[in-house]
Amino acid sequence: MNFINEISESSLRKIPYKFGIGDTVVVDINVTEGTKSRIQIFEGVVIAKKGHGIAESFTLRKVSYGVGVERIFLVNSLNLRSLKVIRKGKVRRSKLYYLRNRIGKYAKVKERLS
Repeated sequence: MNFINEISESSLRKIPYKFGIGDTVVVDINVTEGTKSRIQIFEGVVIAKKGHGIAESFTLRKVSYGVGVERIFLVNSLNLRSLKVIRKGKVRRSKLYYLRNRIGKYAKVKERLS
């Protein structure tokens, strides 16, 4: 069991990202298509975080051309280049799945000023 823990601890990110549920973040991802690779930017609201350690992940949601798009990212993935928090969200829940049923102004999360 110690061997598994040592491997997972060595694979963890040295400086962890500090973000929470309801925050609006911009994620830069390495995308490999064939032999070429590029950086893709995905901006959205964090609606869920789950797991811990090496298996920690979070779900981002954005609305693109009127269609809701959700994407799950692994926190400790090598393809995750950077994560920047744009706005802090003021929420009282750990999962914001109710945003899937909201449209327009009602799908926004209030900003935490402090």
